[in-house]
Amino acid sequence: MNKKRNIIIGLIVCVLLMTVVFFVFNHGKSNEQVVTEYFELLKKKDYKQMYQMLDQKTVYTPTQKYFIEKHKEIYDVINPSNIQVKVIDEKDNMVQYQISMDTVAGKVKYKNKIEIKNEQIKFNKQLIFDEFSDKNKVKVITTQPYRGYILDRNGKYLAKQGNAYSVGLVRGKLNGENDYAQIAKYLETDVETIQKKMSASWIKDDSFVPIKNVSEQVKNQLIQQEILNIKGVKINTISMRVYPYDKITSHIIGYVQNVNSEDLKKHKNEGYTSNSIIGRSGIEATYEKELRGEVGGKIVIVDENNNVIKTVAQKEAKDGKDIRLTIDIDLQQSLYNEYQNDKSASVALNPQTGEVLALVSTPSYSNNDFVLGLSTDKWDALNNDSNQPLMSRYKQTYTPGSTMKPITAAIGLETKTIDANKDLGAKDKWQKDSSWGNYYVTTLHAPSPNNLKNAITYSDNVYFARSALSIGKDNLFKYYKNLKIGEKIPFELSLNRSQYINKNQKVNDQFIADSGYGQGQILMNPLQLASIYSSFVNEGSIYQPHIVQGKTKTWIKNVFSKETSQTIKEDLINVIADEKGTGHSIYHDNVTLAGKTGTAEIKQSQSDTTGTELGWFTVMTTDSKQPLLITTLVEDVKDRGGSGYVVEHTKTPLDLYLSK
Repeated sequence: MNKKRNIIIGLIVCVLLMTVVFFVFNHGKSNEQVVTEYFELLKKKDYKQMYQMLDQKTVYTPTQKYFIEKHKEIYDVINPSNIQVKVIDEKDNMVQYQISMDTVAGKVKYKNKIEIKNEQIKFNKQLIFDEFSDKNKVKVITTQPYRGYILDRNGKYLAKQGNAYSVGLVRGKLNGENDYAQIAKYLETDVETIQKKMSASWIKDDSFVPIKNVSEQVKNQLIQQEILNIKGVKINTISMRVYPYDKITSHIIGYVQNVNSEDLKKHKNEGYTSNSIIGRSGIEATYEKELRGEVGGKIVIVDENNNVIKTVAQKEAKDGKDIRLTIDIDLQQSLYNEYQNDKSASVALNPQTGEVLALVSTPSYSNNDFVLGLSTDKWDALNNDSNQPLMSRYKQTYTPGSTMKPITAAIGLETKTIDANKDLGAKDKWQKDSSWGNYYVTTLHAPSPNNLKNAITYSDNVYFARSALSIGKDNLFKYYKNLKIGEKIPFELSLNRSQYINKNQKVNDQFIADSGYGQGQILMNPLQLASIYSSFVNEGSIYQPHIVQGKTKTWIKNVFSKETSQTIKEDLINVIADEKGTGHSIYHDNVTLAGKTGTAEIKQSQSDTTGTELGWFTVMTTDSKQPLLITTLVEDVKDRGGSGYVVEHTKTPLDLYLSK
């Protein structure tokens, strides 16, 4: 009996101990923890789980569907972020808290009291939103800022707000769908597209339904074609981003378009709405944040008659900043006009500041077309065009050919492996020794005496192949690195990196010899090549190239000595001054010019006769009164005069600029 009694007592003690342990270690959540957990779910927009935390016996507890719908209705509109909750007071299960959040209209902050019992929240309507009621609604009114303009160095507009035209239909005035085929033909669309737009639920008989946005030129053409004679067709003037110089600047300015679902997801909480526009390319994309400004907004509570009961938060719109470029639009236009039918890239610099005065890629495309909206046919035509008008050629890299010779010469002078006055002996055809087999370096011009000045003036391949071997791999590669060849070019628009060797390439004497006159595996970006040439008129230093006006910065200081730069500059002057120099046709009596031509062969082997040629020309002034450097590359110049074609087409832009 005693034994049984002891067992019972023992069991009672164990139960008591377990109960004590349970209450010590599992005493439940505090009211503050419940509040915190609830609003953590709000941050995650987990409205269903929030509802599960409510006391279902609360008199005013709505249905789960109502609860979720109302939260979505409010919080999807005000787009909250940085939600912060702070418990202010707690007494007799009543918790007072303060909630704050950032919204499209600025910061919203309010206080509320809730009762919590057994870890369940007794519902009140301020849990959804401050001053919320069944009949009231939360409304957001957004104010779009003006997008900043893009201007050239002289204040001429390259991108601004202007007028376009919306061609649309008024359903009540149409002759049914009988004229859809004719309207589709005028607007270069299809009947199905028109039918889809005209079937929207919001349309009334007197509603204007936009079908296509067009430029003023197209609008005038449509009027001449008497599109307005079709019943129900109407043309409205609309405000839109416009690009006055269109194809001339499209590769640098880029364009804007309406945001899509991907944009809204990527730029969540940045104030974009379904009505916003966003920069897609060029300066429009690079400086999107500065140009777009800040969206303004107002959060109001309205009654069932749409009367404002309370303004919860308000933030004024902040207009975007104007961006002023270093571009001289007159020079830009002149270069474009010369090469618009070529596959080319042109860079014009102020060599004393690094300011980019022109940056041209041809053929080009209309950025206005992208803003207005491209038809599928136009988009396909652009993408399938073998001339690749969408490609920004100034971003690419190309075989530099003879334009590398002055750089090789400068490296040789710096390393004292080239004697400028030494006569190497003229050779039309050369190889280091018989180990090269059938491979020879050949040249069209083998001047005598075969010194540095003549080799640059007449562009002697053999001289620079031999000189490169004298310089050697280590010295060449060291200076290529000093010139930042292969590194990212510090510029506002993305540029492909230049290179002097392919990855894992084995280096031999033949490779070094070819590199000396710009063949081998050297690929140069036109802007970087132009920047390197600027060192020859800047006593050996290179200023950082930039296209947005700002502070002038040195990019590479004293890469060459003053003496070396002076020697190369004088030899480049002779390229143009000498009657037999490769750039003599651009010679000016009143301005001392320096320059270098280059023809790069693009072929599979030395014996390949079907390959094409790239034509290069760099020309620069040599005094400080009108500092200018122009580098142009043109593809497919074989049988069109080679680099001479580029020299001839550089005359007009140069003359126009110098005549200012």
